[in-house]
Amino acid sequence: MAKKQSKKTKKKAEKRNIKKLQEKAKKIIAELDKLIPEAKIALNFSNPWELYVAVVLSARNRDDMVNKVTENLFKKYRTLDDYANANIEEFAKDINKLGLYKQKAKYIITAAKIIKEKYNGSLPDTMEELIKLPGVGRKTANIILWNAFKKAEGIAVDTHVRRLSRLFGLTKSTNPDKIEKDLMEIIPKERWGDLPYKLIDYGRKYCTARCKHKTCPLKKFIVKKRK
Repeated sequence: MAKKQSKKTKKKAEKRNIKKLQEKAKKIIAELDKLIPEAKIALNFSNPWELYVAVVLSARNRDDMVNKVTENLFKKYRTLDDYANANIEEFAKDINKLGLYKQKAKYIITAAKIIKEKYNGSLPDTMEELIKLPGVGRKTANIILWNAFKKAEGIAVDTHVRRLSRLFGLTKSTNPDKIEKDLMEIIPKERWGDLPYKLIDYGRKYCTARCKHKTCPLKKFIVKKRK
């Protein structure tokens, strides 16, 4: 009987303290705002469709490499029709400096045709419709919604957001969808859109993956792993 009670107590203790986490998140955001007053997506684009292309290409590739490729790509393919009518082998060659380029060529050309036929040539602006497009999951959809339409239906969880939100004890999960859900519970909705870019910049400038956390500006928020 005593064992059962101890298990219940332990399980209850492990439950997320939402109020406490909300306060912690608020303090972290305030510090990030001081450190990084302005943060924006690193990918270059001039319209919602180009943003879709850039974000799809960015999967497993560095943003600076994507920008080098899209600099020429966006000059060659200027309209949605240019993409929809593109020769897939030629298009794949145009992006072959990036990883998974053959698969991404299929995604992009197929998406161009879908948008032309189903959405009257305009990229959809809802999570529900965006995730139906090739190469689009919740992270990509969140990125597009915020940067193209200033809409926030969720929080974009990339490798930096995943790592730092765990490091600060804002989530214990390793699953991006679960991390997003955990963050949405504790972060004000008006910060869902811009916060990921502040965390990305913080992760790149102050607290890299190999950081020893000796001089991190936000080291006081780090939750030490239990031995």
